[in-house]
Amino acid sequence: MKILNFGSINIDNVYHVDDFVKPGETKKSLSFQVFPGGKGLNQSVALARAGAAVYHAGKIGPDGQWLADLMKTSGVDTALVEKAKCDTGKAIIQVSDTGQNAIILYEGANQEMDRKYIERVLDQFCAGDILVLQNEINLVPEMIELARQRGLKIALNPSPANEVIHQCDLSKIQWLLLNEVEGEWMTGKKEPEEICRELLKAYPNMEVVLTLGSQGVLYQSAEKKCFQKAFKVDAVDTTGAGDTFTGYFLRCVSEGETPEKALRLASKAASIAVSRAGAAVSIPYWSEVVREEEPGR
Repeated sequence: MKILNFGSINIDNVYHVDDFVKPGETKKSLSFQVFPGGKGLNQSVALARAGAAVYHAGKIGPDGQWLADLMKTSGVDTALVEKAKCDTGKAIIQVSDTGQNAIILYEGANQEMDRKYIERVLDQFCAGDILVLQNEINLVPEMIELARQRGLKIALNPSPANEVIHQCDLSKIQWLLLNEVEGEWMTGKKEPEEICRELLKAYPNMEVVLTLGSQGVLYQSAEKKCFQKAFKVDAVDTTGAGDTFTGYFLRCVSEGETPEKALRLASKAASIAVSRAGAAVSIPYWSEVVREEEPGR
């Protein structure tokens, strides 16, 4: 089984502030750093550092080769990444003293996918392989259709939650990994169990993984329901925490682990990531997660 991540690749410009900038306000940044990012890149790095065989497809601009190099260094196969004429996608990220983040995206090369490229990539994978998608690139609904025609299993992180998600045939999704905000947007419900119930009512064959921040994570399918509490840490930067969780969770279930174990290891990996600055650079390797895991939690 191979894992293909068709996803975004960004340059993250991170500003550390005491609190988020308000409308009309000019604020001095306490520090500034440039990191590799994009939900696609982050999830591929997480998958690779968790030990999965992951192939990344996506596009970068002339300024983005170092991002492909970083993924490759982490163990991601980047042979399918192509160059676009426009700039690489970028993000302006505010990180507050409490570790929370606010993000502005410039999509750039992430919106340069075309059908020929998508088909050329998907033709290199077989029935039973896994396709990982987020909503930071264009043509996501088309990718879902073409992947299912080829028998691939699909994991979707519907972020950012916008009208494109409504265009997707979610009945073709096996794993839907989302947070509370996205869950409320998709279902109109606020309570975690109600969110899962509404999604499964509409898509009974789906496995829903609902992350709840410091409250933990809820997994629910037609056959099973389980919960994992969050590991307590001092958060430095929450950027990329969900991507770390996604990568580790998918690595575990692709290897046949139970949802309970997948939730536990993915939650531990995310807790390590938020204790460090940056997104992709903060993602731990499998050996560190297993070493730090506390049995019985």
